[in-house]
Amino acid sequence: MSSEKFTFKQFEVWHDKCGMKVGFDGVLLGAWADTSGCRTMIDIGTGTGLISLIAAQRNPQLLVTAIDIMPDAVEQARENVLRSPFADRIHVVEGDFLHMDTGSKDGQPPLLFDAIISNPPFYSADIHSPSAERDTARHSSSLPLSGLIEHSVRMLTPGGRMSLILPFAVASDAIGLAYMNGLQLSRRTDVCNSEHKAPKRTLLEFRSADVVCESERGQLIIRDADGYTDAYRRLTEDLYVSLK
Repeated sequence: MSSEKFTFKQFEVWHDKCGMKVGFDGVLLGAWADTSGCRTMIDIGTGTGLISLIAAQRNPQLLVTAIDIMPDAVEQARENVLRSPFADRIHVVEGDFLHMDTGSKDGQPPLLFDAIISNPPFYSADIHSPSAERDTARHSSSLPLSGLIEHSVRMLTPGGRMSLILPFAVASDAIGLAYMNGLQLSRRTDVCNSEHKAPKRTLLEFRSADVVCESERGQLIIRDADGYTDAYRRLTEDLYVSLK
C-alpha cells in the first residue's frame, strides 16, 4: 500500500493533495452509516471523497453530492471519483455547505437529501498545524457543529437520516443540538481503539422527530489481543482487500 493512496476492493483513494488523509474515522462512518432505501445523499466535507465512494459502493441506487470548501480537496475527490466505478453517481462540488441554498425560492423545488453524512472538523480553533489546508479540514471553526446540524435539518427529506462521527466527548452536545432542532437519536455506537480503553469516537444517526423509532446503542472495539476484532472485520469486510 502506497503512502499516497489506499487500495480498497472496488476503488482506490489517493490523498497526496488533501489536507485530511484517509483514516479510520472515514472508513468507520462510511461502513456504518445506513443509506438503505435512500436515493440521494450529501457528504459534507468530503475531503478525498472516501465516504462518498463507500456509500456509492454499498447502495447501487444512490446519487451522491460530495461537497468541500477546500479547492485542493475538491480536485482530489474528483480525481478519485473519476478513477472509480461510481463516477456517474457522485457529483463533487466546491462550496460551503452552510451557504448551500435549498433551492426552494422562485418556484424551484427544494434541494433535499435522503441521507446526510459528515465526518466534521472537531479540533479546537486554538490548536493549529503548520498547514493551512489541514487547519481548515480539522478545526470546528470552519464548520461549527451547531451550524452543521441546523442547516442539515433544512436539507433532509421527511424521514431522512443524518449520520456523523464525532469525538466521544462531543456526542452529548450533538444529541442536544439535534433534539433542539427537531431530530431524534436513532442509533449510537461508541468506538474504542482497543480492549479496556475508553471510547474515543462516537457514531451517531439522527432521524426527524416525527419518525417512530427506538434508539439503539452499542459499542465497537477495533482491536483486541489477536488484532482486528471480528466486529470490525464484519463491518468493513466489503471494503478492505485484507486486514492483518
